[in-house]
Amino acid sequence: MSATTEVCTNDPAETIKRATETTNNGSAAKDAPNAGGLVPEWLKAELFVDLLQKNVPNFKSIKNFTVTVPEGAGENYGTLLVSVNLDAELEDCKMQNFSYVMKVSIDSVRELLAYSHNIFETESVMYKDVLPEMEQMYRDAGIDVKFGTKYYDIKTPFKFGVTLMEDLRPHGFKNANRLEGFDMEHTKAVLKKLAQWHAASAVRVETKGPYPNVVNDGVFNEAVLAMMEMMGELTMPIYMECVRTYEGHEEYYDSLQRSHERFADELRPLLTIDPNEFNVLNHGDFWINNVMFQYDDAGTLKETYFVDFQMTRYGPPINDLYSFLLLSPSLDMKLKHFDYFIKYYHDNLIEYLKLLKYSKKLPTLKEIHLAMLKYGSFGVNTVITLLPLVLLEANETASIANIIGDSEESRALKKAMYTNSRYREHVEVLFPWLYHRGAF
Repeated sequence: MSATTEVCTNDPAETIKRATETTNNGSAAKDAPNAGGLVPEWLKAELFVDLLQKNVPNFKSIKNFTVTVPEGAGENYGTLLVSVNLDAELEDCKMQNFSYVMKVSIDSVRELLAYSHNIFETESVMYKDVLPEMEQMYRDAGIDVKFGTKYYDIKTPFKFGVTLMEDLRPHGFKNANRLEGFDMEHTKAVLKKLAQWHAASAVRVETKGPYPNVVNDGVFNEAVLAMMEMMGELTMPIYMECVRTYEGHEEYYDSLQRSHERFADELRPLLTIDPNEFNVLNHGDFWINNVMFQYDDAGTLKETYFVDFQMTRYGPPINDLYSFLLLSPSLDMKLKHFDYFIKYYHDNLIEYLKLLKYSKKLPTLKEIHLAMLKYGSFGVNTVITLLPLVLLEANETASIANIIGDSEESRALKKAMYTNSRYREHVEVLFPWLYHRGAF
């Protein structure tokens, strides 16, 4: 609760005047690291009046409206994340503080996703429909499972994507250090929640039918695959040049080169859903920055939430499993305990499929492993395209435009991504492992 020295008034005209004054004085644009621009000029206090009137009893006016960009370069590439904090004055003159996170699309991503669909529409459907359905399934089964934060509808003059959510940080949630990765406790907590997510998503299809296309299909399609091929032509010569500096590259270099030449053909089967396989709604962008943890006063882990539901796709669970296990655990664990993590995920998956009365044949542990082997090329692609971003130190040139571009600055960024010591340390272990599994 924020203190105020203003005199409480019930004059409606004064209420409107205050909101306008707060907007003009409290939302000065700030440079947005890694956003390619400024905090949107339209992001003002008046946008939140209708939201607060609908959700806060006895709401009168907004005070102390502030907008900041909390993330540094390299923490988010697809959207601008903006923190909004405000004090709501009530009719009895008391103050109530509210914190939100707003996601706003950026120009380069809008251009990139012109090949696909509106990822903000996907996230809206996920928050408004899919997550509540899955959480209700668990309540009906006798347990309380929450997957994410609260979502709010808000009208803005911005014609492109906007997502408004409750800020989890005031409730004790925080992210882990992406450069260091998860320890055993946090990895298992995420895998358990992922198993709950996948189980509910599979049962939901059995009971309610397919998901809406905007959730079901994801951004991965033939047009995006063609775009990935085009980007690969620009990037892979630089990448393969860097591979020659990796210790032990002689063993797998030629196979990696051949794998790249046919990677689109290797990934294309993922565009078609095999009804004979076990399929789930994949989160689709499942890495360390898209998980938040809540702790009690003693520092004990209490809760695990997922964020960023823009890239969901229905299909085999290898998408989330490869992304999470290759990108998020610490290096000393990710391969040493890889099979154990798959077993831990499977044990929880079966437990929650049974709890939710899944009607089809339960997937076996062997079938999960076979799927991981079958789609090993997805793991290779994850190490090449995503892991360099995860392990890159804060860098002011780290933008989606430079990642997909071919400028001198873009090439310099890519070389920095592929040769930094953290990435080398990971890839010099991961590539031989993937090669020996036949993923190339």
